[in-house]
Amino acid sequence: MSRTLFIIDVQNDFTEGGALGVAGGAAVAAGITSLLRGHAGLYDHVFASRDWHNADGDNGGHFATDAEPDFVTTWPVHCVAETRGAEYHPDLDTTFVTEHILKGQGVPAYSIFEGTTADGRTLAEVLDEQGVIDIDVVGIATDYCVRASALDALAHGRHVRVFTDLVAGVNPQSSEAAIAELGHAGAEITVSTSLE
Repeated sequence: MSRTLFIIDVQNDFTEGGALGVAGGAAVAAGITSLLRGHAGLYDHVFASRDWHNADGDNGGHFATDAEPDFVTTWPVHCVAETRGAEYHPDLDTTFVTEHILKGQGVPAYSIFEGTTADGRTLAEVLDEQGVIDIDVVGIATDYCVRASALDALAHGRHVRVFTDLVAGVNPQSSEAAIAELGHAGAEITVSTSLE
């Protein structure tokens, strides 16, 4: 049995000043780094996901290229592959990351389970190979990609903890609802300071 950390979409475009920046995003990046430095032996694996959208086209309707975004299913252009916006936030220390997961290449994608590793494997395959049962989830945004990733981890039979002090959401109300939904679905809702 091994414990794994999912770092969800801690990218420049999802932090302050980015195309879809959320309040508290930079603090989440720094907080995750503090967690990893303070508990270096806690995690056997660290998976970090990134939106990695195609530069051409609307990525399966994900980008609102010809209309105003509704900020529910259509969004402004963000996290285009190989751009600064798609890079990890500089306050996130990626030296701890053991697997990088890219998602949303030409299609909408919210969950880390919709992405693949650099060698094209699915996340579910890798988790099974490594015997991962326990997963802690942190990152951005609480009400979208964190929610979807944690729900998928539960659906894949994993035990999930969500650290509410290391997530940031688009909207306070929908973020609160997402946390409540995750708790009802079986996730343990806690804070990273509980590890101390």
